Amino acid sequence: MASFDVIVLGGGPAGYVCAIRCAQLGMQVAVIEREALGGTCVLWGCIPAKALLESAGLAQKIGKAADHGITIDGVTLDFGPAMKRSRSVSQQNSKGVEFLFKKHKVQWIRGEGVIEKGKKVTVTGADGKKDTHDAKKAVVIATGSRVKGLPQIGLELDKHVVLSSDDVLVAEKAPATMAVIGAGAVGCEFADVFASFGTKVSLIEVAPTVLPLEDADCSAELARAFKKRKIDVITGAKISNVKVTKTGASMTVEAQGATQQIAVEKVLVAAGRAPNVEKIGLEAVGIAKSERGFVKINEKFETNVPGYYAIGDVAGNQMLAHKGSREGHVLADLLGGQHAHLVNYKNIPSCTYCHPEVASIGLTEQACKDQKLDYKVGKFPFSANGRARTSGETDGFVKIIRDAKHGEILGAHIVGVSATEMIHELVVARENEFTVEEIDLAVHAHPTLSEAIAEAVLDSMGKMLHA
Repeated sequence: MASFDVIVLGGGPAGYVCAIRCAQLGMQVAVIEREALGGTCVLWGCIPAKALLESAGLAQKIGKAADHGITIDGVTLDFGPAMKRSRSVSQQNSKGVEFLFKKHKVQWIRGEGVIEKGKKVTVTGADGKKDTHDAKKAVVIATGSRVKGLPQIGLELDKHVVLSSDDVLVAEKAPATMAVIGAGAVGCEFADVFASFGTKVSLIEVAPTVLPLEDADCSAELARAFKKRKIDVITGAKISNVKVTKTGASMTVEAQGATQQIAVEKVLVAAGRAPNVEKIGLEAVGIAKSERGFVKINEKFETNVPGYYAIGDVAGNQMLAHKGSREGHVLADLLGGQHAHLVNYKNIPSCTYCHPEVASIGLTEQACKDQKLDYKVGKFPFSANGRARTSGETDGFVKIIRDAKHGEILGAHIVGVSATEMIHELVVARENEFTVEEIDLAVHAHPTLSEAIAEAVLDSMGKMLHA
């Protein structure tokens, strides 16, 4: 048995950040992880998917090269090399986490961990050998989440025809046809990737809009852009009569009063994730779960059993890597006796990295209406932005929702190129309670995409200049 100050179960964005920060604060830390370090984000999510999206974006730019006086003959699209590049980028990031562990003297114990009473964790290695370790301060549960199929409608994941987002990250080629079930961030991103590599994509969503958690204007703009790219966007859909064979799948889709039959080579199920709470010892220790099946915690990440904490996807709230990382950092500070600002879950940015990108912070306009808030909206299109025109990336807009009386930023929504980078000006503004007037005081360089933020702010005050 080895003894540590903190044992972290899971080496994803929440777990490894918590471990590194604990080590920085002088604690002895071990991380139990059976796979490579980095978790879903590095291995099967954020990093490899965004690498593929970079390839997809390049494919789209090459298609517009003639507009810039560049003629390219004989262009071929091959998903295989793009996929291999994405795996390489993923491995580089994972090795980077390994380096950080060595730098900060965090011990990586390879294997599957099960928590036990008395702040103990039993680890089973690949060879079947079991070792039990104990923590003086805390056991941190950071086991993340996993993809899930839709067996209730006949779409059980099979790694051949019915695929998960994990499966497509090792696919050797793009299929001729694909149905993507679920138009949240994951579904929209992979619809973008495969459409860019020549796949005829049907994007099917049960909710009335794509990206149903985003502002309605953003959802409508993305749907318009996707349709312009010949992606078949079907919302408000009901799927039935699913048939899966060795060579493809077919289904009946009802939407907007019409019924159609869809037959495809592959189906990508992108309809949510499930927390990894099974077989990790929760019941034996007596740790409670929420009604939705996540580990139940308070604002300091404490479970109902003293000495046991949970962070990241397994603890619920937004299932986002950056949310989990912040939780890991804050928890480490709390364990180390530091003054820590608790996580502000109302100011976690949401980002979708398709083309055009979508990013947001705070309330949607519908949420403002539902809460009966007195608000004003400012909006500025990228079609009127000089930098967007120079790059030929004029889809989208910036939308600012402000409190009518005090100018507080209630929500901000961006659709367009680099939206996921631009949103952070507004994240910082909301976190520090800046008003639209205070954003207006900041001179925005010309020509930049960020000028669209300045103009949307002006519009919310009734004095937009350039549109």
